Amino acid sequence: MKKLKVNADACIGCGLCVNMAPEAFTLNDEGKSEAIAEIEDGAADEVIASCPVGAIEE
Repeated sequence: MKKLKVNADACIGCGLCVNMAPEAFTLNDEGKSEAIAEIEDGAADEVIASCPVGAIEE
């Protein structure tokens, strides 16, 4: 399990991470993604690789 971090300055709020892992991400009041829970290692790697602006990191 991994707890990921979202770089709020880089995040564009596209919501892809929320769609891929709604148990681990949410959109905040500013429309930016926030990591809210740990995620399985394989799923974490997929979400990191899928972020179009590289805003998600370990």
